[in-house]
Amino acid sequence: MRGLFITIEGPDGSGKSTIVREIGNRLNKANINHITTREPGGIDIAEQIRHIILNPKNKKMDAKTEALLYAASRRQHLVEKILPALDIGKHVICERFVESSLAYQGYGRNIGIDEVFSINKFAIDNILPDITIFLDIEPNVGLKRIKKNRDNLDRLDLESIDFHQKVYEGYKKVKEMFADRIIIVDANRTIEQVINDVYSIIYQKIKG
Repeated sequence: MRGLFITIEGPDGSGKSTIVREIGNRLNKANINHITTREPGGIDIAEQIRHIILNPKNKKMDAKTEALLYAASRRQHLVEKILPALDIGKHVICERFVESSLAYQGYGRNIGIDEVFSINKFAIDNILPDITIFLDIEPNVGLKRIKKNRDNLDRLDLESIDFHQKVYEGYKKVKEMFADRIIIVDANRTIEQVINDVYSIIYQKIKG
């Protein structure tokens, strides 16, 4: 039986990494066969691409180059890690997937959501998550969290509040595109409350 492909999305500072890690711990305790992973990254080649994309030194990176690098990283991650896990019945919990590219590069970088989706359709062979949990938080709140909790900021963290606000608007359009599988969770609450809600959604989906 094929595993479920579950993604966690949200603006920077919404708590994705912490939540994915804790969800993994809880699924382990429940003896549920799964893997957790992230984008960009998750496997060696994709992590190398991640470093290029997020390195603050790469200030000259063109918006389309950025979009293509994300798609390349996603392709390798999909074929090397996600699909093999799903095919042997493991559930995959992934921090970010194609929705991030649509919001950040498609809308935030003004390339166009349809254009970026076209690039990614080629990369992912039209494979999309079974469900996506969107951690909803205003950009200014998320960025304050980042600056408080991180010593090193990456290239996207350092973007202007206007850019992050535009990404948030892009996510609204993406949520409309995939309304049938996107579940919204209020990420303004304590991390424990958010983790509890996300775990409940995932557990119920897995148990059917």
